[in-house]
Amino acid sequence: MKTIKILFGILLSFLIFISCKETSNKSPVSHHDKSPIQVQKTKKITWIELHSLDSTFVYDLRYATPHNFVHKKMYPCAKCFLRPEVAQRLVKIQAELKKMGLGLKLFDCYRPGKVQKELWKIKPDPHYVADPKKGSMHNRGLAVDLTIVDKNGKELDMGTLFDYFGKKAYQNYTDFPDTILKNRALLRNIMKKYDMEPIKSEWWHYSYRKKDYPVEQWVWECN
Repeated sequence: MKTIKILFGILLSFLIFISCKETSNKSPVSHHDKSPIQVQKTKKITWIELHSLDSTFVYDLRYATPHNFVHKKMYPCAKCFLRPEVAQRLVKIQAELKKMGLGLKLFDCYRPGKVQKELWKIKPDPHYVADPKKGSMHNRGLAVDLTIVDKNGKELDMGTLFDYFGKKAYQNYTDFPDTILKNRALLRNIMKKYDMEPIKSEWWHYSYRKKDYPVEQWVWECN
């Protein structure tokens, strides 16, 4: 009888152990089951129109007008779409500039791939226009052309106009008064602080390089 009680105790302990092990295994399985759903939801958010996050940005979207180096309208209407990673960074940069009485002015955001081909026909120079065979960071929604404006919307002096093709637009060009150099440094430093990297030939161009997307041909609708 004593032997039966001992065997029964061992069996009961074994059953409790198995039950606890199965319970402990259920938690991580349930957690991992949710992950694909979250990823799928994230993938649905492909584009963000910048003004929907912050209405205080200033816009002069040149390729939606004839006021550009091509001298013709390239976009159906003036809208600034970006990938979420870039849009969210610009909102943070804008918030920081507001504390200084300043803000961002956008010249260009996402650019459809077919527009890149048109720009290349006019200016087939990779220093200023990316070869459409590889595509621009603009075509991926990961680049912006911009400057800084004061509280009245007036652009800070950066030494040249937007889309100036020449050495004066280079990041390392220093033959300017200190005011201009400080303005460029302000733009460069605050953009880099949020992982938006410059290119050497254009003081206005910054891109997010920690992510990649394919070149897009999508064109937004106009209301």
